[in-house]
Amino acid sequence: MDLAEANGQEKTEQPTSKRRREAREEGNIFQSRDAVTVVMLFGVFYMIKLMLPLLLETFQACMRHYFSAVSEADPLSASPHIYVYMVFAILKCSMPLLLASVALGIIAHGTQTRFNVAFKSVRPKFSKLNPLKGLKGMFGIKKLVDLAKNLIKISLLLALLYNLLKRDLVRVARMIDMHLLAAAGDTLQLVFELVWKVCLAFTVVAFFDYLYQRWDYESNLKMTKQEVKEEYKNTEGNPEIKGRIRRIQRQMAMSRMMQKVPEADVIVRNPTHFAVALKYDPDKNGAPVVLAKGQDQLALRIVRVAEESGVFILENKPLARALYASCELDQEIPAEFYGAVAEILVYIYRASNREDMFR
Repeated sequence: MDLAEANGQEKTEQPTSKRRREAREEGNIFQSRDAVTVVMLFGVFYMIKLMLPLLLETFQACMRHYFSAVSEADPLSASPHIYVYMVFAILKCSMPLLLASVALGIIAHGTQTRFNVAFKSVRPKFSKLNPLKGLKGMFGIKKLVDLAKNLIKISLLLALLYNLLKRDLVRVARMIDMHLLAAAGDTLQLVFELVWKVCLAFTVVAFFDYLYQRWDYESNLKMTKQEVKEEYKNTEGNPEIKGRIRRIQRQMAMSRMMQKVPEADVIVRNPTHFAVALKYDPDKNGAPVVLAKGQDQLALRIVRVAEESGVFILENKPLARALYASCELDQEIPAEFYGAVAEILVYIYRASNREDMFR
């Protein structure tokens, strides 16, 4: 029982992509071992059927070699050595089957797991040495399902064997009077027929086992609402902290913006709703740049700072509203405002020169 179940929370939420990724990294991947068994059973017995001529030829060669060595004074000193010859004969017959088994096992596992390699799963876990946990696992639902599957497979195997013997009992009895090779051929034919039916029956069992393993895997991966929230916090960050950071960033940006207001050439304002601070430096920019802009309280604050700094303030309702909506901070104004802003700047420069003349 995990912490969520101990707290009475039900796992009702679908697993997130992060949860699935972590499960794969830990080697927690669903797969049907019965499906692997069926694939290997099909493949190995088909290989045996293909290799029967080779097996028979190797067996005959071994018998000839052994009987020919008997006539020698010292059979164990014959070349090649009798034991070496036996080892090579065994390897010649078994290696293709072993390699086929390994290849089929890898393919069957890899097809289900998408060839996932998880080194965390091979690390020793001392928690598995807990005898109480082991006893608890012996009586779980998965063990009952495995027991039911094994009973079904045994029952199918016995039923197929019984039907085969019942149908071919007379044929099996007649093998006593048949030639050895003919009897061996009929026996192999019966065995392969039985194996074929067993494979088909086990395929049905493996199909339902695959569906069950997938359902059980998805059920175990499900998350509680609290787990989803915690994962979101860990991944995206705590919403409260992120909100606080955004507020601090806005305050810092506003502070930097207000520090630029005294550098402006003009403040274009709508009396109480909008205010935009503009500055034109021909040596640096091709058009006036927006140093600050604000709405409502921020607009009044910009105007107040401008008044304290002696910046020229001009009231133009349509232009102030349009500049606020169309312009970005520290960016040049769009071309459609060049004419209107240029008239304002010319008026300001003339007024400034006139004041200088009368001083």
